Amino acid sequence: MTRVAVLDCGTNSLRLLVADIQDTLQEVTRQTQIVRLGAGVDANGCIDDEARSRAAAVCREYAGVCEELKVERVRFVATSAARDAANMDEVGAQLSACFPGREVPVEVIGGKEEAELSFLGATAGLAEQGRPAPYLVVDHGGGSTEFVRGDQGVEQSISVDLGSVRLFERHLHSDPPTAEQIAAAAREIDEHLDAAQEQVRFDGVGTLLGLAGTVTTLTAHALKLDSYDRNRVHGANVPLGVMLAGCDHLLTLSTKERAELPYMHPGRADVIAAGALTWSRIVRRVVARSPQFVQLTSESDLLDGAAWRLGS
Repeated sequence: MTRVAVLDCGTNSLRLLVADIQDTLQEVTRQTQIVRLGAGVDANGCIDDEARSRAAAVCREYAGVCEELKVERVRFVATSAARDAANMDEVGAQLSACFPGREVPVEVIGGKEEAELSFLGATAGLAEQGRPAPYLVVDHGGGSTEFVRGDQGVEQSISVDLGSVRLFERHLHSDPPTAEQIAAAAREIDEHLDAAQEQVRFDGVGTLLGLAGTVTTLTAHALKLDSYDRNRVHGANVPLGVMLAGCDHLLTLSTKERAELPYMHPGRADVIAAGALTWSRIVRRVVARSPQFVQLTSESDLLDGAAWRLGS
């Protein structure tokens, strides 16, 4: 058995998974903090000092967790915002230095590897559960969205610059957003979906798997949870009409009203409207091409896939 830790620094959140890997993945701890590393990166091309400080503070906390839990191997990956930031080498060195006594380089991974790791983490065990293939895994993040299709492994994949933070900063400037802002954002979403469909088929899907904080929060909203409950969210099969109605409802709320929802992380309350709009258009696009499929939400994702690889 090998105890591993994986950190994933996305555009909005910085996450940690510590797990024991042998024949199975046994989760020890899983933590998420919102650091908004990608704040302003879409417009300015750089990670600002405040975002760096927020990320470094969380990295120091996670380094302490790794020491306390006697982690043997650590991998630190960074995704969309890191790919876009001109100063990521400098930022990566600062974050790596938060792990004294360990060599923990920050790896800026490409969209293809991000997609593969997400697929690996999300689909492990689905066949044994009787979930129908092919699987379409959609990892909707703050800066990018990965679409991955496959059965036993990845067959088609693409990463597009479509994320809740990026879309929020570009279009949804009113609170709540206006109809005109929503329409402009929807047009951009549809352009990205058109591009995604040139590489990844949306027809004949057996199971649509939604990953990452936006989709898990939307699932909690659709289920009307009293608080965020990972066990109820993971594997949830929310009726499509209920999910779409929930997405539409979030667009009508102000940031303050969203923040008051009992399952809403305060660092996600502003950008969740962009995420809800994106997810609703993805689901509707899949429905139009695959009339019968199972839609599941998964808490297993890139972290799990990277942990499997690190522990093997």
